[in-house]
Amino acid sequence: MSKPIASGARVGHVHLKVADLDRAVAFYSGVLGFEVQQYYGREAAFLSAGGYHHHIGLNTWESAGATPPPPGHTGLFHTAFLYPERRDLADAYRRLQAAGIPLDGASDHGVSEALYLRDPDQNGVELYWDRPRADWPHDADGNLSMVTRPLDLRALLAET
Repeated sequence: MSKPIASGARVGHVHLKVADLDRAVAFYSGVLGFEVQQYYGREAAFLSAGGYHHHIGLNTWESAGATPPPPGHTGLFHTAFLYPERRDLADAYRRLQAAGIPLDGASDHGVSEALYLRDPDQNGVELYWDRPRADWPHDADGNLSMVTRPLDLRALLAET
């Protein structure tokens, strides 16, 4: 490899196969709050934050009525959604609680705080916010030193 990827490159969107489009839209829009930008017939929907064309694509083209892949197989581990502020992550946690959606975990990684859960098709979802870069932990040699500690959910909820 001659040079690294352009520093401005980023993940633009995720496109998921789902078993039930209405159920998936209800989760990503009704619970998480992404806005539906467009339906593509009765088999796909495109959702976003802030009016972007789409951050999430959902389709049933090859998966209508399907079951999730079994554990121990390759595939998507999780999709991560970055919130701009800690209070926005707290709001997302309130939404999950109101909808009765359980967490798989909640972690403080030093660089970020994250909530882990599953969507209705059992796809992994991470909701997180990044601490300011100046606050990221580093070891004695100046290398980034991420950790995994339990996230204090009560303190998170007190954010707003």
